[in-house]
Amino acid sequence: MCKTALITGITGQDGSYLAEFLLNKGYRVCGMTRQSGSQNLARIEHLLGAIEIRQADLMDQLSLVSLVDSTQPDEIYNLAAQSFVPTSWQQPVLTAELTGLGVTRLLEAIRLVNPRIRYYQASSSEMFGKVQETPQTEETPFRPQSPYGVAKTYGHYITVNYRESFNIFACSGILFNHESPRRGAEFLSRKVTKGASLIKLGLEDKLELGNLEAARDWGFAGDYVEAMWLMMQLDEPSDFVIGTGKSHKVKDLVEASFSRVNLDWKDFVVVDEHLFRPAEVDRLIANPAKAKSVLGWEPKTDFRSLINLMVDADLDLAKREQRL
Repeated sequence: MCKTALITGITGQDGSYLAEFLLNKGYRVCGMTRQSGSQNLARIEHLLGAIEIRQADLMDQLSLVSLVDSTQPDEIYNLAAQSFVPTSWQQPVLTAELTGLGVTRLLEAIRLVNPRIRYYQASSSEMFGKVQETPQTEETPFRPQSPYGVAKTYGHYITVNYRESFNIFACSGILFNHESPRRGAEFLSRKVTKGASLIKLGLEDKLELGNLEAARDWGFAGDYVEAMWLMMQLDEPSDFVIGTGKSHKVKDLVEASFSRVNLDWKDFVVVDEHLFRPAEVDRLIANPAKAKSVLGWEPKTDFRSLINLMVDADLDLAKREQRL
């Protein structure tokens, strides 16, 4: 008998890759979307015949209880959130409701409907914020530097609390930056790869960016969803840092993107101090040793390959839109 997985945030980057991964594992996959006629299904359009779409909202406790009861999942992957860091300063209360309290509501639905359901929480490297040590491990103290990071920290700790208080199989993946051609255009990585592509095609003449010295640990989202699944197959729940263990500056991302289209980034990139964060997170880099030793997980896609993949996809997309 096949397992059933419920994915919140299935229409997002991670949700779409995870849905593909679980379908290949023989799962019945149910995806939660908010009650909206304008929902964006572009990332999962190719999966619509193979997955079940259900409506519920992380801000509505009763809808979550009904969702869990009607789908009867073996595993729940909570990937839904207000996940754009700059927006979290503009909408801090909404970010707290969705990214923080939404976790509690979902865990409470599990407790009420079936405490044997396994739960995965999408935690974030943004919880480390003003880092207390480098690289960051599962034991590194959190010091978030944005409303998003604070909300994710709450979600992480309430997951630990339900694990310890109610004996729920609840684990968290502390994922470092993970990108793909499916990343939203508002995120830095896509802003850069799309910008380089548009400039190459003569559709734009400059790219405005913020802090080029900020460093991140960038990996491929398609690799990271495997780590999520591996965590859920353990005998005992635990939390894991997931990343490449290699750090690159924003400047490196820019250089790699423009290099892919044979351009010198210095001719086109303009630094705008208005795009700097109110409280900057300077350097995030993972120590994924626990994931390697316990899960047997390692990333398969290196930094250059990831950027090339994204730039090539953005070039194709821009060319298609030109022809329309």
